[in-house]
Amino acid sequence: MTRKRPQRDLGGLLGGAQALTQADPEVRRLPLKQLRPYGGQPRRFFAEAELQQLTHSVREQGVLQPLLVRPAPSGQGYEIAAGERRYRAALAAGLTEVPVLVQPLSDPQMLEVGLVENLQREGLSAIDETEALLRLVALRLEVTLQQARQILMVNLRNPEPERVSVLEEVFGLVGGQTWQSFAKNRLRMLQWPGEVLEAMRTQGLPYTLGGIIAAAQPDHRTRLIEQALNGASARELREEVASLQPTLVASSAVERRLDEVRRRLKQPGLLRDLNKSQEAELKKWMDRMPAWLREDGGDHST
Repeated sequence: MTRKRPQRDLGGLLGGAQALTQADPEVRRLPLKQLRPYGGQPRRFFAEAELQQLTHSVREQGVLQPLLVRPAPSGQGYEIAAGERRYRAALAAGLTEVPVLVQPLSDPQMLEVGLVENLQREGLSAIDETEALLRLVALRLEVTLQQARQILMVNLRNPEPERVSVLEEVFGLVGGQTWQSFAKNRLRMLQWPGEVLEAMRTQGLPYTLGGIIAAAQPDHRTRLIEQALNGASARELREEVASLQPTLVASSAVERRLDEVRRRLKQPGLLRDLNKSQEAELKKWMDRMPAWLREDGGDHST
């Protein structure tokens, strides 16, 4: 499931790359064979229908918005900071060159520009969005991904004004959710089973259905994913997952108590020697038995 994302002024979010949103460098045309995607591109999966639609548009009108690129560190060709979808569509449409803006971007700037561009776009899967936001938080706080996760969770309990300010800036400009909601609801997604995340990333499995399937036993997940992709509702999946839960067995402590009762009842003369008070207690105990246990037709008094 995707949602429409608000388009914002990204100048502040780009930090050191802010000039990229304001400067007006010369637009050039470069051969497609000289371009290649940047390895840090956060958008890992492009929906086929989305690319086909863009390819049709590019075939009819050409690439209207220049790609943002930098000279490749190797000295050969250029790496795409923003516009990989347009690049792929141009290749599919049979174009030989596209308009570009060339900027000497650093690795952090390349990552930040790509993250921001894709987080603004409709169609980004929930898992790619979550990973991209976490990377953006880590980039802005200058920490590792693991440290970024810890900072998000810690600040839910004990807010640190400086870090909260950065978090609010990032999530406010990207739009769609607060950093608190992201920390509470989205971070745990990164711990879901790999097959669920892969289906979300490459097959469009909705986030809401992915969470239901993630709770299922491993042997059933592939079939549940297929059911979800074939139109099963959240209610149907919940019922299916509940029906697949293993039957609970009595705990070892309960089994030990039952064994003790059985041994006691089998003692010779136990029931014959009961006094009236003990008989009354035994009757009350038997009356409190679960119905399924009382319905045993056997006669245990002899």
